[in-house]
Amino acid sequence: MFREIIGRVLFCVVWSAAIVAFDKHVYDVNISSLLHALVGSALGLLLVFRTNSSYDRFWEGRKLWGGMVNETRNLVRQCVVHLDGQRDLQVKMAKLAADFALATMHHLRGTPMPGLEGAQHAPLALSVQMTEVLKEGSRRGTISDILLVSIEANIQLLVDYLGGCERIRKTPLPFAYVVHLRRALVLYCFTLPFALVDAYGWATVFDTLIVSYIFFGIEEIGVEIEGPFGHDDNDLPLEDICAGIRHNLLTLVEVERAAPDPMPEGL
Repeated sequence: MFREIIGRVLFCVVWSAAIVAFDKHVYDVNISSLLHALVGSALGLLLVFRTNSSYDRFWEGRKLWGGMVNETRNLVRQCVVHLDGQRDLQVKMAKLAADFALATMHHLRGTPMPGLEGAQHAPLALSVQMTEVLKEGSRRGTISDILLVSIEANIQLLVDYLGGCERIRKTPLPFAYVVHLRRALVLYCFTLPFALVDAYGWATVFDTLIVSYIFFGIEEIGVEIEGPFGHDDNDLPLEDICAGIRHNLLTLVEVERAAPDPMPEGL
């Protein structure tokens, strides 16, 4: 955030120093501070709305990925139990579910999924393959039609979470609102020295620094978190989430292969 706003803040500081020097040595440029007091209150409300809207998008994205974590676990957990004896299908489903999360991350970032570069929509292609695994389990007689429908519901939820993430990515905040707010901030900070110079003198430079840093910083926070699926430090840690999903799912399949001790009688 600091790197993004430092240029604007420093420009405001230099501008305010020039205004103070001009006021003291050339001509009185002081204006009433009432207008800035009124506009400052309105800007504060707009900034709060901007930040809240961006955080809602960030938090919704996190909830969607949390749901994806849970549903991949539920999907593989059920396959481990109901595809008993079908080791190849269990492993394939675990890998496909882990790849689905990874493909979703690449899809949201607009980067190619390794191994599926030619797919028009990699996550959807993987969801089809997951359904085919269930169909193969049904064909082998391992799972019934009722179980097939029940387990398939987990795949449908994964596709729903994918669609929710796409909605966030493809629906940014209204352009007119974002542009108007930024223009209003620039206008407010650049005219602020005129309202402060008479009362504060050279302290106007420091006051402008504080006000511009706070206002531009709040606005930039909203910019940073409104798209939560990128690579920035303020975005969701999708690589870690995908790595956790893969570790959990493959471990679940490996545990099943380890042939745990038989359950005591009576349980």
